[in-house]
Amino acid sequence: MEISSQENLLTEFESNLVLASSGQRFLNYIIDVILFYGFMFCLGMLMALTAPGSLSIFDGFKGNIVSLLFYAIFMGAIETITKGRSLGKLITKTKAVNEDGTDISASTAFARGLSRAVPFNQISALGNPPHPWHDKWNKTYVIDIKDSFIVEKQ
Repeated sequence: MEISSQENLLTEFESNLVLASSGQRFLNYIIDVILFYGFMFCLGMLMALTAPGSLSIFDGFKGNIVSLLFYAIFMGAIETITKGRSLGKLITKTKAVNEDGTDISASTAFARGLSRAVPFNQISALGNPPHPWHDKWNKTYVIDIKDSFIVEKQ
């Protein structure tokens, strides 16, 4: 069955994606980790005031796993709400996009968040250009917004 050009709903994009620099990526990470620690501090204070015994979930190895999962959910939620931009990315004028330059979906944002929990993921960002595992596995890039463009072809 052949689809006529009128029925074809796929849109083609022309893009020039400029990857974020190592410095931008590092600053994104530092800002986002500080924001996450602030969130966890507030959460811990709330838990201490309402149910002090519940803080034991953050003890030992189990606590490390719980914290990694919280970080994954936290980053996934932020990138979902902001269409690929965390606070660090907002400050450095960068954005996470799909390989074709389109906005990431909620499922991709959460998959990126979970991928960040993989040991040594941060070290995988040390290449030049930086393309860490959480980007490779989810077919995403972090781009410099001011130097990139995406134009819909007519």
